[in-house]
Amino acid sequence: MKNPAIQWYPGHIAKAERQLKENLSRVDVVLEVRDARIPLATNHPQLDGWLGEKSRVLVLNRRDAIPDDVRHAWDGWFRDRDVVPLFTDAKRGKGVGQLARAAEAAGRSVNDRRKKRGMRPRPVRAVVIGFPNVGKSALINRLLRKKVVESARKAGVTRQLRWVRISDKLELLDAPGIIPWQLHDQDAAVKLAICDDIGQASYSNFNVAAQMVDFIDDLVADSAEFSLSNPLSDRYDLPMGTLTGEEYIEELGNVRYNGDIERAARQLLNDFRTGKLGSMPLELPSAN
Repeated sequence: MKNPAIQWYPGHIAKAERQLKENLSRVDVVLEVRDARIPLATNHPQLDGWLGEKSRVLVLNRRDAIPDDVRHAWDGWFRDRDVVPLFTDAKRGKGVGQLARAAEAAGRSVNDRRKKRGMRPRPVRAVVIGFPNVGKSALINRLLRKKVVESARKAGVTRQLRWVRISDKLELLDAPGIIPWQLHDQDAAVKLAICDDIGQASYSNFNVAAQMVDFIDDLVADSAEFSLSNPLSDRYDLPMGTLTGEEYIEELGNVRYNGDIERAARQLLNDFRTGKLGSMPLELPSAN
């Protein structure tokens, strides 16, 4: 049976997108934040058209959620395409210092031009852009070393644009998460749902968890060059064997949750999102 399409484009995101486009002319640098577990699925397809030639810094947040060898492979993959990614862990603060330095460096030409015109330097203005719940606000709070903007591990927390002064050299515009108004790539949409980068009202926990089990099983089977193993058997003491994702959840519900299949699906998703399944990506550079 075919799963219903996942679509999510609430009114506050539509409004935020309009406001973001209006403010892009005021910023010098764009910090594009993606989810390191799914760096391709969190690539907004319209961003290139919006930004044109504006300076950009690619940030892959949640570096802690993928193994080191996968991170190194993604680093090489992006560098082969003339992009130098920054890997951060906003939760623990890893890599955050380099983010501020990269933003300042990317915007340095602004003050060089001001100096030539006899104008005084001003802080570099950067906007933080990305899908919902990829860690944009958490990164800003880490840069400030205090909680100034609201942050939580769920989609749709930031609802309006807000300027935040990081230092006398850098100002950041915190923007709500943006997402295409229509998700044509449903594999990518499922990955967004698995990683909690999209509103929960847009999908069925059971369907998404079942596809997550299948994704993990296929990824591990096809990734001999990476240090990946299927964490499901160890976590739940339930071998995958030849079970499909749907069958695995049904079996898990019967064995551990008194037949409560929905609870089993929720638990699987929560364990993935909170790292209890270990460092587990859903995309690999060798497969793209």
